[in-house]
Amino acid sequence: MTSILLLHDPDAAMPDLAADFSAAGIHVLGAVPCHMLVQEAVRRTPDAIVCWVPQAHDALFEALALLRATQALPVLAFTRDAGVEALERALDAGVHAWVVQGYAVARLRALLQLAQARFRREQGLRGAFDELNQRFEERKLVDRAKGILMLARQVPEDEAYRLLRAGAMQGKQRLGQCAQQLIDAVDEAAGINRAGQLRMLSQRLVKLYALQVAGGDVAAQRDLQAATVLQVQRRIEQLTRLLSKPTFGDLLDGVLTAWAPLERRLADAPRAASLLLLDAQAQALLDAADTLTTALQHAGAAPSLHVINLAGRQRMLSQRLAKEALLAALLAEPAATLAREAAHRTAEEARQALAALQAAPLSSVEIRASLAAAAAAWPAMTAAIDTAATPEGRAQLAEASEALLERLEQLTAEVERSMQALIG
Repeated sequence: MTSILLLHDPDAAMPDLAADFSAAGIHVLGAVPCHMLVQEAVRRTPDAIVCWVPQAHDALFEALALLRATQALPVLAFTRDAGVEALERALDAGVHAWVVQGYAVARLRALLQLAQARFRREQGLRGAFDELNQRFEERKLVDRAKGILMLARQVPEDEAYRLLRAGAMQGKQRLGQCAQQLIDAVDEAAGINRAGQLRMLSQRLVKLYALQVAGGDVAAQRDLQAATVLQVQRRIEQLTRLLSKPTFGDLLDGVLTAWAPLERRLADAPRAASLLLLDAQAQALLDAADTLTTALQHAGAAPSLHVINLAGRQRMLSQRLAKEALLAALLAEPAATLAREAAHRTAEEARQALAALQAAPLSSVEIRASLAAAAAAWPAMTAAIDTAATPEGRAQLAEASEALLERLEQLTAEVERSMQALIG
């Protein structure tokens, strides 16, 4: 037996709906007011909702719209409101039969069946639309995943599609699901790379600031500093678009909070008296970026994401080492001694990180070549550190640190590309 839940306001002219529908062979579960509709519909699970609505009102349409969003059901409504506006609002709220001045016991069963038939048709159309939309979205995912594979594996489009389909079959997934997993993993790698760059950029900014304080080619260092500030801004914008705000928004906010005072101080002319404060602000940005990078690594599904983090950290160490050598030359004691001691620790950490990268399982011809180039660039960097107290030594340090950074950026990019190929 079909069951219904009645919805009506107090009305002296209302017929005995429960008796009339029961006489028509319909099981009446009870009657509820508008504000209880959704709760009672979920609890009693009727086959349909029947409304007695002499004049349409906002509370009715709000209740029906909420019901449609929560647990869609066929809705039959009897009314004396013949307005077109009420009819349109009823259709928008999910009413399937809006009967104006047409209540009759003999018609109840047929009208209820009409509402149920329209509901089934609506659900069928909605299901077809959802399936079509899903296929369209999957097509976009597949096209993007193919592009990733074509770039990472250096294969044509048909081979990339074959690889993707083979992965889906092996994982017993839809093609779109497999494509989404590939895209997610690549985005995770990109997020780690970009967040890791912020660590490096924080230290590079202090290095460039210190070089301006020391004199020499101030204009060139100022231009590099302006370009580096722009890089930080762009990386933060990219991460804002790339990362899930509910998941990583608090960590990204931490980066923004740390960056704001550093950005303001960099807008002023470089002064020796500001070096220590600037370095502390840069360290706050480094710490926030490192927290974000580590969180992205641990949240990722791919097991080799730590290699991208490690390669990115090597970039930061190169700039931190150059910065500490400059601070040791420019600061008064005891700050100069602390900077020298920090430089020794950073040099040892960089040596260990390079050894770890050379032993990492994620490798390729390109990665090995980039590793060799980076290893070859380190001696010039370490040699310049010992002469940072002289103008010539600082110029050599500036050149060597930028050359080493270029090699390490190339290495990290190769690791990310190799990561994409491995995922594919």
